Amino acid sequence: MIRGFFRLIGVLLLAAGFVFLVYDGARSIADQALRLTKLGEFWNDINQVSQRSFLAMVEADAPWLRAGVKLLLDQPSWAVMGVLGILLMLLFRPRRPLIGYARN
Repeated sequence: MIRGFFRLIGVLLLAAGFVFLVYDGARSIADQALRLTKLGEFWNDINQVSQRSFLAMVEADAPWLRAGVKLLLDQPSWAVMGVLGILLMLLFRPRRPLIGYARN
């Protein structure tokens, strides 16, 4: 049950990554310049207060992690969501059937 839930989240993240890839591509073609939506910008557009509180929590609890979080927020949204979706789908894929054994 949990495996299916995380696979669903992975598929949704992969779909969102594809939507952002198409969105950034269409915007780049329209502007005739490379335009990428960064994950930090997208999160800022959705809910600015939660992003600031998350960054404050990271700064207070693990200041050494601040650079990694900043690096992640500077990446294109389609890349981050796509990679997370693929990782979730691979980690929670169905087990291989055992040959010659019945699994009860």
